[in-house]
Amino acid sequence: MTSSPISPCPSCPPHAVDGHGYAVYPSSVTDAEWAIVEPLLPAPGSMAGRGGRPEKYCRRVIVDAILYIVRGGFARRQLPVEFPPAGTVYAVFARWSHSGAWQHIVDALRDRLRVRDRCPTAAIIDSQTVPAADTVPRSSRGWDGGKGTNGVKRHIAVDVNGLLLAVVITAASIQDRDAALRLLTALRGRFSTIRLVWADSGYPGRRPVWAKDVLALPMQIIKRIPAPPDSTSDPACGWSRDVSRGSTSTAAACETTKPDPTTTRPRFTSRRSRP
Repeated sequence: MTSSPISPCPSCPPHAVDGHGYAVYPSSVTDAEWAIVEPLLPAPGSMAGRGGRPEKYCRRVIVDAILYIVRGGFARRQLPVEFPPAGTVYAVFARWSHSGAWQHIVDALRDRLRVRDRCPTAAIIDSQTVPAADTVPRSSRGWDGGKGTNGVKRHIAVDVNGLLLAVVITAASIQDRDAALRLLTALRGRFSTIRLVWADSGYPGRRPVWAKDVLALPMQIIKRIPAPPDSTSDPACGWSRDVSRGSTSTAAACETTKPDPTTTRPRFTSRRSRP
């Protein structure tokens, strides 16, 4: 990634003598974004009544370093020299993770976008297999025969706007129907308002019955159907455009109206485009 010229950091700790400069990368947070994120971060230990020294590095630069690694997919030891040391960045990231800061940020940002109703009533679950880095231990990875990938699998639940509700990470060898137990349990534990969950044919068997009987969470399995010749479906994702790319009002209508499993459902279409 290329950066803009180094400029004085506007968010340096008050104890810094002359401050320090920071480079702005495409992954760096803007002033408007930082104004939203900064209050959501946990308070420093020195300001929370636990004593200790004040933080040495600016929190904004720490966040920029984390985003630099995530956006570019770099190893943390490849951070440019204008960022804090890689060990410090990782230590702060781990401390914030243990405190639940990232989940708090995701929830707050989702609530800002869901202006009509902050409580979702419908969810969509799916999974994605990704290759694991060499540093991922063998006990945490697995082989996905269907995708031909040795790595991990992300099991996620989103609302009808595609905003994240819950996520579970497993080895790629874990079947979707088995990981659904943990994912649906997490989803129900976080959102008592969910009345319907849509899933594809990777979640067959007794899992929908279990979800309905144990979690009071009805599931509807959507089978992939061929797209008609004049369909406006997006072949890249397999959903009909009226659901995956609908307007905000359409998405909100899907949630404000009680879903009927026999009439209300997203439509899977073929991934192949017809001539």
